[in-house]
Amino acid sequence: MPKSKSSERDTIFTVIAVTALSTLAMVLYPIVVSLLGLEDRFAGIFLGGTIHDVAQVVGAGYAVSPEAGDIATITKLLRVSLLVPVVLVISLCFQTKEKGVSGGFPLPFFVIGFCLCVGLNSSHIVPAEIKEFMVQLSSWCLVTAIAALGVKTSLKDMVTIGYQPMLLITLETLFIAAWVLIGGAYLLT
Repeated sequence: MPKSKSSERDTIFTVIAVTALSTLAMVLYPIVVSLLGLEDRFAGIFLGGTIHDVAQVVGAGYAVSPEAGDIATITKLLRVSLLVPVVLVISLCFQTKEKGVSGGFPLPFFVIGFCLCVGLNSSHIVPAEIKEFMVQLSSWCLVTAIAALGVKTSLKDMVTIGYQPMLLITLETLFIAAWVLIGGAYLLT
């Protein structure tokens, strides 16, 4: 996305809001699944298709059942893999062109790194010891990144954003939930 003077604040707000809504969904959606009487397969699709963060999808899915947990995890990982073409299209749309020359490589390097890691892991050529080390390293990198966000977060700056972005993210979350429920009900009939 194009940089602006509020890019960092907006990114931090988005991460906080999405994490908060995912955590709320992890607690509430299994209750919704139970109240609606969804079978485990559809419950897994619903949870994996609607909750934003992978960890919360896994928590919610396995809170319902092992089958729902497995399907929720696979559904969420499919959604994650689909981010690659979405990011590519968005990058191409926002890429600036000067004198007919492309403004840079169309994919952010973290997406390329993600694809390389998925490819290496899927090829089973990485020794188990190295894979385990990399899994541990990635966990520490995630903890470090979250801690860095916390250190950089100013509650005063978050309050200045206003209610509209939170309302938008909440409505988007509810829209996705309704979309998956309606689509799943249609497909399963």
